[in-house]
Amino acid sequence: MSDPQGARTPNASHEFEAHRAYLTRLAYRMLGSIAEAEDAVQDGYLRWHRQDTARVDNPRAFLNQVVTRLCLDRIKQTRNQREHYVGVWLPEPLVEDWSAAEHAASPVDQDVTVALMLALERLSPLERAAFILHDIFDMAFDDVATALGRTEAACRQLASRARRRVISAKPRFKIDPNEGARLADAFFTAARSGDATSLQQLLTKTATFHSDGGGRKPAALRTISGADKIGRMYAGLARKRAFAMPLWTRNVRIDGLPGHLSVEHDGTLQTTALQFEAGRIQAIFVVRNPDKLRHLAALLPADAAQLITH
Repeated sequence: MSDPQGARTPNASHEFEAHRAYLTRLAYRMLGSIAEAEDAVQDGYLRWHRQDTARVDNPRAFLNQVVTRLCLDRIKQTRNQREHYVGVWLPEPLVEDWSAAEHAASPVDQDVTVALMLALERLSPLERAAFILHDIFDMAFDDVATALGRTEAACRQLASRARRRVISAKPRFKIDPNEGARLADAFFTAARSGDATSLQQLLTKTATFHSDGGGRKPAALRTISGADKIGRMYAGLARKRAFAMPLWTRNVRIDGLPGHLSVEHDGTLQTTALQFEAGRIQAIFVVRNPDKLRHLAALLPADAAQLITH
């Protein structure tokens, strides 16, 4: 006989908590926002607690379905907001300490970089969900079909269309962590000094620069393409003293990419992630929008946190 309180039993709560980290990773990949992902998972928790969990044969599959559908609803709600976003939109950065990322099992999917997250933004909500569930989280198509409420054949078509559209955004080369750190240090040294020649030698010819200020902080309103233009941009910032040495900085991984978490000279909290292609930098992703960086305050020591201006 099932407990009439069902999911309110301690065992039901423990069952959900066993899947919370996985569900948060899934929701983040769907939404590109840590805050929205946590909200979606919490909504899933409330729905789980309204369910008679004694009747749920496969909690993970059930929770996959609930959180995926909650994310699909949120994507539809935020589409209009993204279309009217000021400047370049980038996902909220998921940051790990560099040493922890090297020596422990990472919660970040190493193949899911910022570039791939941006490519996912161009997909329909269902294409995005099918691709993430199958190609990133290795879910069988019959389970994807259950989660999305579509036939297995339809889900295969959704994932196939998505795969064709995002394949160019998936990293083709794995970079050694030590080599990534060396190249990142070389980039930040050249960028801060405004050495355009050294910068151009570190970049691929087709490199891109993306910066997200959200209308809250100064940032390029459009993507800048080409090593020459990017080098000249950094050189110009250095001449104007708009790119002075940061007040505080730390080497980190950002969505699996080498980068810096910094408090800039004007008190702006910033993340800078670098994507590599055959030993050179293919893309630079800078997030300066304070609304997207609130969750990073815990990573800063107290003296650095006091330097931030909002």
